[in-house]
Amino acid sequence: MSYADSLLSTGERVIHRVRQHWLVLVWGARLPIVAIVAALLLLVLSGNVAPGAFRDLLGYLTAILFIGGLAFLAWSTLRYLNNEFVLTNRRVLQVEGVVNKRSTDSSLEKINDAVLTQSIFGRIFGFGDLDVLTAAEAGIERFRMIIDPIGFKRAMLDAKHEYEVDMERSGWQPSPPIRASTAGAVSTVAPDGVADEPPAPVIAEPPPPPATPAPDVAPPPLVPDKANPDEVTRTLANLADLRDRGAISPEEYEAKKADLLSRL
Repeated sequence: MSYADSLLSTGERVIHRVRQHWLVLVWGARLPIVAIVAALLLLVLSGNVAPGAFRDLLGYLTAILFIGGLAFLAWSTLRYLNNEFVLTNRRVLQVEGVVNKRSTDSSLEKINDAVLTQSIFGRIFGFGDLDVLTAAEAGIERFRMIIDPIGFKRAMLDAKHEYEVDMERSGWQPSPPIRASTAGAVSTVAPDGVADEPPAPVIAEPPPPPATPAPDVAPPPLVPDKANPDEVTRTLANLADLRDRGAISPEEYEAKKADLLSRL
C-alpha cells in the first residue's frame, strides 16, 4: 500500500492514479548517468595504461564515479517512484518525498477548472502539465509532466460532476448561513462543526397594573430560516478532517453528523 492510500478517509476510494513521465526521472538523474558513463570510459582507458601511479589514480577515480553515480541514481529513482498524483471521489492529492513525506490536496467542491498545457513533444511522448484552479488561497495546484494528462483531467472533471449530481439529488441548494431555531433561542453551527450554546430564553415581564397603560410588547423573535445544506456539507467535511487527524473521536463525529442532519 502506498503512502497516498494511507491518507484516505472512511468511504473514500481511488478513481485515478498517475505519476510523472519517465523523462522526469532521466532528466533528474542526468548527472549520475554521466558519472556512470564516465566511469565505464575510464575503466576501458585504464586497461590500456601501463601499471603505475597513474593507473592507480584512474582506478580510484573510476570507483568514485561509479559508486557515487549508482547511489545518486538510486536516490533519484526513489524520489520519482514516491511522487504520485491520486484522484479520489472526494479530492485530488499529490504525494512526494522519500523519507520526509509531503502531501497536498484539494477537495472536488473547491475545484473551479483545470488548465492543460501540452507541447508537441508532450503529445508525442504522452505527457503534459495540468494546473488545477481552486478556490483556496493558493489558487493553483501544479502537476508537472504527468503521464496522460488528458485522461487525468477527464477523470477529475467526471468525478466533480458526479459529486455535484449527488449533491443536487440530495436537494442541497445555496442558502443563507446555517441557523436552527430552538424554543425561545437561536443556535448556530461554527465552521469547525461545534454548536454554539444558545442564548438564555427571554422571560416576559409581568403585566403592569390595570391603572397604568401596558408598555409596548416587543414582537416575538423571527423564526430563523432553514439550515443551509451547503454550509452543512462544509461543516461535515471539516468534522471528517478533524476525525481523520484524531482531533475528535468517531463517536463524536457521528453525534455531530446526526445533529447537523437533523437541522435540515
